[in-house]
Amino acid sequence: MTTPPIAATRPHSFTHHGVTIEDPWAWLRDPNYPDVDDKDVLAYLEAENAYFEAQMAPHRPLVDRLYEEMKARIKEDESTVPQKDGDWLYWTAYETGGEYRKWWRRPVAGGDDQLFLDEVALAAGKEYFRLGAVAISEDGRVMAYSTDDDGSERYTIRFESLTGAETLDEIIPGAAGKWGDTSIEGTIGNIVFTSDGRGILYGLTDENWRTRTIKYHVLGTPSADDATLYYEYDPVFSVGVSETSDRKWIALVASSHDTTEIRLYPANDPLAEPIMVAPRKPGREYDVDTHGDTLFVHTNDIDPMWRLCTAPIATPGEWTELIAPSPRFYMTGVECFADFFIVEGREDGLDQVEIHGYDGGAPKRLSFPEASYAAGTGDNPEYDQTVIRLGYESMVTPGTVYDYDVASGEMTVLKTQTIPSGYDASGYETQRLEIAARDGTMIPVSIVYPKDFPRDGSRPLFLYSYGAYGHAIAPGFSTGRLSLLDRGMAYAIAHIRGGDDLGQQWYHDGKLEKRSNTFTDFVDVAKGLVAQGWTSAGKIAIAGRSAGGELMGAVVNSDPDLWGAVIADVPFVDVLNTMLDESLPLTPGEWPEWGNPIEDKAAFDLIRGYSPYDNVRAQDYPPMFISGGLNDPRVTYWEPAKWAAKLRATKTDDNLLLLKTNMGAGHGGKSGRFESLREGAEEHAFVLWQLGVEE
Repeated sequence: MTTPPIAATRPHSFTHHGVTIEDPWAWLRDPNYPDVDDKDVLAYLEAENAYFEAQMAPHRPLVDRLYEEMKARIKEDESTVPQKDGDWLYWTAYETGGEYRKWWRRPVAGGDDQLFLDEVALAAGKEYFRLGAVAISEDGRVMAYSTDDDGSERYTIRFESLTGAETLDEIIPGAAGKWGDTSIEGTIGNIVFTSDGRGILYGLTDENWRTRTIKYHVLGTPSADDATLYYEYDPVFSVGVSETSDRKWIALVASSHDTTEIRLYPANDPLAEPIMVAPRKPGREYDVDTHGDTLFVHTNDIDPMWRLCTAPIATPGEWTELIAPSPRFYMTGVECFADFFIVEGREDGLDQVEIHGYDGGAPKRLSFPEASYAAGTGDNPEYDQTVIRLGYESMVTPGTVYDYDVASGEMTVLKTQTIPSGYDASGYETQRLEIAARDGTMIPVSIVYPKDFPRDGSRPLFLYSYGAYGHAIAPGFSTGRLSLLDRGMAYAIAHIRGGDDLGQQWYHDGKLEKRSNTFTDFVDVAKGLVAQGWTSAGKIAIAGRSAGGELMGAVVNSDPDLWGAVIADVPFVDVLNTMLDESLPLTPGEWPEWGNPIEDKAAFDLIRGYSPYDNVRAQDYPPMFISGGLNDPRVTYWEPAKWAAKLRATKTDDNLLLLKTNMGAGHGGKSGRFESLREGAEEHAFVLWQLGVEE
């Protein structure tokens, strides 16, 4: 198939705030979604997939080579380091050739290994499979787990006896159906057992894929009889459950993008009257842990760098500051243990871990060897432990698991990521740069490159970013990235505003009315890298996923000549239409992030001014690879489809534009470690092909 498909146009318009907008590709949204059965819609998506396959066909040998390279860097029988939780050691492991994990445990006192959860068996015969939450009762007797079989993220919860003493054939179903049909409800989020192991708390999604209900299920009773502990009436908020480190309390968290409200339920009596920690106050976020009768409250109530307060559980609203906010240290989390507590954060954008005693005194800050890295606590399930599990990696250092002895300060390496095909870190270098944005703000950039990389602008560079929701992109290790580095490319991460890499204010400076900073930061980083000789305009490949795909759409509209290849995975590009439709799953909850264009004309004008789909214009665009998922509840399939259709009809160049829709998957793409690896190989092949680096 040599000719790209052209989507038909059908008259459609809408008016808001006195502005009429034409949208002739609106028909690509099937009105029966999440069922997609419109023949014209399916025909267009299938035509695009056929065109994708035809264009990629001559480059399948490269895809295959990249796939085999990537696969050869993965230890096929990979397993995690066992960790003690109560009377058991727990770990997961892959078998050679296995797409999915197996979950194991063995008694601390000695005995045989026990396979208690087999993802391989659960996924057998299914096009898609994803494990959601896994929870085990405190006595180790019962397991609850959730699964998704189509990518819609409506999970079904099942139960297993781990002792064989009983049969637990009950389920809490997740079902698909049309919006407005209550059978569409499913579960999502954490599963938390009560302390006696007789019941669980879980979140239930409604027909709009919003988690507004927390239920209590007692084992051995019909799920239809589950008690409703809480229902959230505000569609901007969602709810979830977690447990405190000492497992004495179950936290029910209602949150929006900028506000939190937490209730504590006794873990031994979830039907008791909960304790309200602090009622919701717009713009105030907090999370809690407990130590004895004391609450530890991590909050941004007075400063976007956050602080730590304490309060008696009996009077939870009486906060006393324990650690003040710091202008340089961004406190991201606090976890309590029996004899100490851990504070994690970032100083000048770099991860830090501090051990604090309850009796005061200077904390111990762990030291890490490289100038740019990612580090933090790992799996530490027990409250009374003296050795802390940590993880560390950098853009040149594979992932390493440590045990840190709190008393002695001794750090023991438990495991270093194995790369079977071989890896020599001395062949690469990494730096942390700063590049000035147009308003003078210095933007951090993490970069890795072959040691002999010339700074004369002759080499291509891959630039990645996200820039939304306060999500920081850590400068971690990637085996897939090596296929680009080994072909002479550099790889950079732009830590742009919209993430919280340098603190929550960094996030605030890239959202709502300041959203354009995210886009211009990315462009200015690219121009700065060109100015420093790292690459040249037209030799830069860029990539972003979801909200990062929105970033891709914005910068190809504003500065198309900079980019040599663009990867936009499940891109959030039809921003105005989505934010105007409060029936869509995520829309009300997203208004604090993007603005509410229904009620606010300024927000309408702002979003209309940058929404990638609305700003496609007659100009040359770079080569583009766009992906979507038919069952995606986060970025619905029609966003990338409409964008691709409009680009095809509007752009003035002959550069390649590909749209690939996963017809049996959702937001995360294909499931299974090797299937997802092949998708990465396709994208890398596209980049190398378009930049002229193909072997």
